[in-house]
Amino acid sequence: MTTSTTHVDPGGRAVPPGRTRRGVAGVQPVAAMLGVLALGLCLVTSLDVVSAAVALALELLLLPVLRIPPRTALLRASPVLVAVPLTALSIALYGRPSGREWFDLGFAHVTDGSLALALATALRVLAVGLPAVLLFVGVDPTDLADGLAQLLRLPARFVLGALAAVRMTTLLGEDWRQLAMARRARGLADHGRLRRGASMAFALLVLALRRATTLAVAMESRGFGAPGPRTWARPVRFAGREWAMVGVLVAIGVVSVGVALAAGTWRA
Repeated sequence: MTTSTTHVDPGGRAVPPGRTRRGVAGVQPVAAMLGVLALGLCLVTSLDVVSAAVALALELLLLPVLRIPPRTALLRASPVLVAVPLTALSIALYGRPSGREWFDLGFAHVTDGSLALALATALRVLAVGLPAVLLFVGVDPTDLADGLAQLLRLPARFVLGALAAVRMTTLLGEDWRQLAMARRARGLADHGRLRRGASMAFALLVLALRRATTLAVAMESRGFGAPGPRTWARPVRFAGREWAMVGVLVAIGVVSVGVALAAGTWRA
């Protein structure tokens, strides 16, 4: 059985458990997950620039609706923003050569076709990656676990185990700081940075395994692994807001593919 926890809105502010969140922040995370999957399926049907550019433009137009501070949005989207140029560079160097050749490095060919493919791939990574990251800013893992178990009917044992693991990962940073302070108090943190880091990593692994074993025994003793139907502390509904989010993301994918078909750039 899941328990009620304090929520965090996209702006980083705590929301008491008894208060209902409004807008996009109050949408069940499963709806965002299903919508992003549908958008990705629409965009992977073609490798043209037009469909990806249209999808990305529509997403940027709808970005103010999320009410996420620009600094938070850039910070959360930084992995996607770093992956995009690296992906484009690899496609430009090793993509299928076609058209005019710009230069040949022997092991890499840069042509008009590989550059067009690199641009289309970069835009597509942005179009799929940005909503996948920004829609989950401030999502409570308990809300997601409730949705996965009650809406998608995933096994409760798997969902609750994953939820417990996610909750425990937040303790790793504090454990690392405690280990560093303990070693510094014993005079073991003055030299040998690489050796010290390796020994601390091993100690952190041992500590994590011990905590995981204790947590597993505690969950089993409380009946989390018992077969049969399970009750949930917070019932989940897939209502109007959830359908609206899925519909908007599906519409973005359909419109982008439609524009590409109308422009004659769509290709399987």
